[in-house]
Amino acid sequence: MGINNKKIKIQKQKGITLIEVIVCVTIFAILSASIYGFFTTVLSGIIHYREKTVISSLADQYLEIAKNMPYSQIGTLSGNPHGTLADLANPISTTIAGINYQIYYAVSFVDDPADGTFLAGTDSAPRDYKHIKLYVKNISTDVTNSFLTTIAPKGLEGITEGGALSLEVFDAVGQPVPGAKVHITNNNITPNIDLTRTVDANGKWIEIGLPNDVSEYNVVAYKTDYSTDQTHPISLQNPNPTKPDATISDGQITQVSFFIDQLSNLTFKALTRSCGEIANTGLQVIGSKLIGTSPDVYKFNNTYTTDSAGQISLTNIEWDNYTPILTGTNYMIYGSSPIQQVSVLPNTTQNFNLILGPKTTNSLLVVVKDSSTNNPIEAAEVILQKDGNTFSGTTSGSVWSQQDWSDGSYEEINNIDTNTVPLGLRLTKVGSTYVSSGFLTSSAFDTGTNLTSYTTITWQPTSQDPSTEIKFQIATNNDNSTWNFLGPDGTDQTFYTVSGSTISNLQHNRYIKYKVFLSTTDDSKTPVLTGVNINYVSGCSTPGQVMFPGLEEASNYNVTVNMQGYQSQTIENINIEGYKVLQVLLSH
Repeated sequence: MGINNKKIKIQKQKGITLIEVIVCVTIFAILSASIYGFFTTVLSGIIHYREKTVISSLADQYLEIAKNMPYSQIGTLSGNPHGTLADLANPISTTIAGINYQIYYAVSFVDDPADGTFLAGTDSAPRDYKHIKLYVKNISTDVTNSFLTTIAPKGLEGITEGGALSLEVFDAVGQPVPGAKVHITNNNITPNIDLTRTVDANGKWIEIGLPNDVSEYNVVAYKTDYSTDQTHPISLQNPNPTKPDATISDGQITQVSFFIDQLSNLTFKALTRSCGEIANTGLQVIGSKLIGTSPDVYKFNNTYTTDSAGQISLTNIEWDNYTPILTGTNYMIYGSSPIQQVSVLPNTTQNFNLILGPKTTNSLLVVVKDSSTNNPIEAAEVILQKDGNTFSGTTSGSVWSQQDWSDGSYEEINNIDTNTVPLGLRLTKVGSTYVSSGFLTSSAFDTGTNLTSYTTITWQPTSQDPSTEIKFQIATNNDNSTWNFLGPDGTDQTFYTVSGSTISNLQHNRYIKYKVFLSTTDDSKTPVLTGVNINYVSGCSTPGQVMFPGLEEASNYNVTVNMQGYQSQTIENINIEGYKVLQVLLSH
C-alpha cells in the first residue's frame, strides 16, 4: 500500500512538471515574438535612416560638384542650358552597400521678375540665374528623391544671345492643364537639345536661352491619361503642318499653344436593318482634326475590321468628331446612330451604330434635320419622284415630348410653378419676387426595349433672359428603379445647358427620366420652360434618315419632305450617280 501511494505521488509530480514546461515555453514564445517584432521594427528603422543618410550624402556630393563648376558650364548633356552634367537620358550609376542608384540633373534658366521679364519685353538679359534640380533614384525600389538649388552668376547676368520658347497647355474648353509635361527636342544642333519641363498652375512654361534654329524645335505636350498635342516637322507626307516645329531667333519669343484632355472610348457596331451583327467588315475612321493642309493630313485616320460581334472598339482616343467610311465592296451604309459622325467628348465612353445593307450601284440616303438645332427630325415623310414613279419613306426614330405639367405628370417638384398661363414651368413667386432656384423631376418614360439609344435633348424656348438659366440632367436604366441623374460628361457634376445637345453615356436602357433645374440671379425675373423633347432610337432604326437603294442613274429626281409643324420642302433635279447623301433642313 505504501508502494502504491509512492507511485501516485510520483505521477502527480510528473504532471505538474509538464504544465510548468508548457507555461514556460508559452512565455518564452511570447517574449521571443515581442523581441523579434521589436528587432524587426528597429531593423526597418535602421534601414530607412541608412537609406536617407545615403541619399542625403549623394545629394550633397553631387550638388557640390555642380556648385563648384564654372557658371557657364552648368548645364546638362542634352538640355538647355547645355553642359557636362548628367541628365535623365545619360544618368550616373553608382552602388552603395549593394544598392544601385542613378543620379541625374535638370537645369533651367530663371528670368527673375525683379528686373523685368523677357516675356514682357522689359528685360534684354533674362537669364538671371539657374535652377539645378538633382535626382537620386533607388533602382531596386524605383523611388526617386529630388533636391533643388539655385546658382547665380558672379557679376553680370548670363549671356544675352538666344531666344525663348513660351509654351501653354489647355484642355478642350480652353482651361489650363497644370502639371502637364512639355518635351522639347532639337537634333539639328550640336549639342542636341532633349529636355522635359512641367508647366505651372496656369499651364505655362517659358524656356529661355535656346540657340537659334529655324523650324527644328519639336515640342510634345502630354499628361498621364490625357491625349497629346505636338508640333510637326515639314515632310513629304505633311508639307504644310498646321503647327510646325518652332523657330528660335535671338531676342525673340516664340509662342506655341497645345490642347490636350482626358482620353475617351468609342465603339462602332456594324448591324443589319434587323439588328444582326456583321463581322469582318472593313471600316476607315477619320477624325476632324488636321495636322496639315494642302493636302489635308488628319491627326486620326485608321482602318479597322469588325470582330465576330460586329464591333470595333477604339480605346484611349482623344475628343474629336469621328466619321466612319466603309472599305469593303459588299455593303453600304443605310443609316447610322448618331447621324453620319459621332462627337466624342473628353473622358466619355460612346457607341456608334452603323446600319448596313446590300450595296447597289446607285442609291440615295436622305437626312432630315431641324434647321435651327441641326437635330434629326423623326417621323418626317420623304417622297422621291422620277418620271411619274414615286417612292416614299419615313425617317425613323422616336421622340418623347412633354409640354404640360399642370396635371401633376411629374415625380418630384421644388419651388416650381406649373399652373401659370400660358402653361409651362416657372420659378415660384413669393409676393412680388421669384425664388432663386427650383427643380422638377419627370415621371419615368418607357421606350419599350432595352435596345434604346438616346440621341438629343431639346427644349423650348431656346433663349432666356441673361439673368436666368435652365439646365437638365438625365437618368436611364432597365429596372425602372435605379435613377442616377447625369450630365453630358457622364457625371453628376455637369448639365445639359444648350438645347439640341447630344445625349452621351446613356445607351441601351429602356426607362428614362429628366431633371430640370431653373434659377435666376434677378428676383424680378424667371426662366420659362414650355416644352421638352428627347429623341431616341429603339432597336436598329436610323434617326432622321431614309434610304432609297437600287435607283437608276439619272439627274431628274425630285425629293419632297413633309413634317407636321414644319414648312415642307422640295428639292428638284437631283443627280443620282453612285452613293449619294442628301441633307434636307426644315424650318418651323
